[in-house]
Amino acid sequence: MQKLYIIKAGTTFSSTLETLGDFEDWIRIALGRPDIPVEVFDAVRGGTLPSPEECRGVIVTGSHAMVTDNLEWSLRIESWIPPLVAAGVPFLGICYGHQLLGRAMGGETGYHPLGREIGTVDINLAPEACNDPLFQGIPDLFAAHATHAQSVLSLPPGARLLASNSHDPHHAFRVGSSAWGVQFHPEYSEAVIQAYITAQEESLKKSGLSAEALLSGVTATPFARKVLANFAALVDTAGSA
Repeated sequence: MQKLYIIKAGTTFSSTLETLGDFEDWIRIALGRPDIPVEVFDAVRGGTLPSPEECRGVIVTGSHAMVTDNLEWSLRIESWIPPLVAAGVPFLGICYGHQLLGRAMGGETGYHPLGREIGTVDINLAPEACNDPLFQGIPDLFAAHATHAQSVLSLPPGARLLASNSHDPHHAFRVGSSAWGVQFHPEYSEAVIQAYITAQEESLKKSGLSAEALLSGVTATPFARKVLANFAALVDTAGSA
């Protein structure tokens, strides 16, 4: 039986894990209840990734690792992505997964020249997003939670830019017919981004960022969250096609 696979590329801070759960928990909640079994594959622990034939859809989570660290488990995911894209398996990369998709398909991923982006940020949809199913029902300007130091610095050949903001010109893109990357975190709740800001308070201060100011700017992000519900609907539709 085909499944929607959540490829877990790490885990959250221990303090956040104890109170709020982990990456896959937040994704499951935001997906709603897709009409298909969902299975979590912990890529860091090893094992054989599912074949494209086993996948109704794939989501690759965020991570505290860096794509340019070229860790063995990360390189395995990266080399596994192009056959999925070629097979038309619905694919969504979130933050780290977005960056892996970008590099796997011929783009460039690395440290953002402007440094870290963190907090609740504004995202602008590109004209290409108007007819893109991942962004249906989402306004041209919406709020999203973000935390990242690396970005997709150049898009893969043939990729369609779908969203950007003043910090990151490549907040979302599509490559092929059904593979998307989003740099922002549609799965994050207000409590999760607050926990991320608080956990990194000292390092943020060293970078000239105020945790207090970032916390005061946290708002709800229902339209960013809708990205995951839209993806779940795409996976359901793909299975019935």
